[in-house]
Amino acid sequence: MLATLMAVPATMPTDFAAAQGKPLVIARNLAINSLDPSRAACDTCLIYLSAVYETLVRLGPDGRSVVAGLAESWQASDNNTKFTFKLNPKAVFSDGSPVEAKDVVWSWNRLANAQGGMSWLLDTIKTIDTPDAHTISITLSQPDAEFIGKVMGPNAAIINSVVAERNGARATKEAANTDTAEPWFLANSAGSGPFVLEAYSPNDVLRFKRNEKYWGDPAKIDEVVMRQVKDSIAQSQMIQNGDADIAMQISPDTALTMQSPDIKVDKAPSYNFIYMAISPGAKGNTVPLTKPVREAISLLVDYDGLVDFAVAGAGRLQASPIPNGFPGTDGLPQPKQDVDKAKALLEQAGLKDGFDLEAKFPNQNYYGVDMSTLMQKLQLDLAKGNVRLKLEPMTFEVWLDVVRGDGTPFTASYYAPDYYGSGQFVKTFGMIKGTRWSKRSGADKVEGVMNPKEEELLTQALAAPEAKQGDLFRQVGQEMINDRVIVPLVNPDNILVYRSNVVGVRYSINEFLPLRELSFGK
Repeated sequence: MLATLMAVPATMPTDFAAAQGKPLVIARNLAINSLDPSRAACDTCLIYLSAVYETLVRLGPDGRSVVAGLAESWQASDNNTKFTFKLNPKAVFSDGSPVEAKDVVWSWNRLANAQGGMSWLLDTIKTIDTPDAHTISITLSQPDAEFIGKVMGPNAAIINSVVAERNGARATKEAANTDTAEPWFLANSAGSGPFVLEAYSPNDVLRFKRNEKYWGDPAKIDEVVMRQVKDSIAQSQMIQNGDADIAMQISPDTALTMQSPDIKVDKAPSYNFIYMAISPGAKGNTVPLTKPVREAISLLVDYDGLVDFAVAGAGRLQASPIPNGFPGTDGLPQPKQDVDKAKALLEQAGLKDGFDLEAKFPNQNYYGVDMSTLMQKLQLDLAKGNVRLKLEPMTFEVWLDVVRGDGTPFTASYYAPDYYGSGQFVKTFGMIKGTRWSKRSGADKVEGVMNPKEEELLTQALAAPEAKQGDLFRQVGQEMINDRVIVPLVNPDNILVYRSNVVGVRYSINEFLPLRELSFGK
């Protein structure tokens, strides 16, 4: 009798078995810049790379812990300058060949030398040694407590070096000029993850299929289809009609209208944030944007009202350019509107009658926040102090040229972390020589804007034991608040809308949406 019962699933197809065989369809604005692990830099890229390739270690489901990837064990020296990884001998690429230490060295050299947008992840590596085929020993040029976090990022994924080189990939110092593999990566993959690339059509569709030679727990879904759907309303209609299983960019307002037992709406805190930037060294300034003036501008903003206005309450305030939940964010003061104090500061600066402020910004929608609508809200807020924003919407590409060139006195944009670690925000937003926003704001052109204390605290934090890092990053966070150059506005919730029969949907910093965990329920 037992034998008969056990034979039934093998001979009689069930709805559950059929569900596992059908494609899982995801609706999102793909916005892919590349499928090359050494060059890709986009949200969709995170999903793709983490499904098709693997890193030595991965971020655990709790968003904090480190779990095994290709490496079965790892250790760090007390001063965070030496790291050793031991590869799992079972690990193989999708063609069945073993993942070896030489592939790690080659992949990381290529990431560094191809000079893509994420090459900085490995800029502290001094030497890499491979005592045997399964051991990688790294020595850094300086202490970096976040090194493990950096190599969890999908761009640090390990590529099948033999296959990639055969198709034009190079890892030498001249790779930026001699590597010709990027077109090949648009049609092929060379990883060890639970999926492989099936097909890609720009601005149309990205298809994955299960890697039948995967060395770990196999993917529970045969095929994943990501369809280009830019509009929030269109994404919601696809979910409601059953044409999509998951939608990833539905606005908070639209999500509120989706009431059906067949649809789930998950709202979870994200680490992405929208910020405004006040640039004292921008060419278009009509008045000196001194620290008191920058403080006055920041005090005019109705932060609580903005959370309701921009994301329908589906978000939270953020104290500093280090997002909520990262080391160093506990205990920092949340931003508050104080119009009277703002007016007093402007009067002390001789600006009682106000001034015009050029505001060029990207006319985009980020995480459900329409930037044009947001800037109109800021325009109304700042008008309470007679600061007259002159709004100039433009494409992201044009805006990027502006902020990389002469700059703009006032703007707004968004940021999403590249790994779990607070140092990246200091290196992006700190008033330290060479950071993205010290250059964009023209900080080095105006006396007193650069903040050497931030660099000192960052150096200490990266060399400190874990127990002391939080306090040091908290001090850096307070310094960045005091700069009044980068002012966070809202930390939107991550909204994932999906059919109720989809199991395992969650948000991840590194993977965005871990496809390996998804399945169809019974």
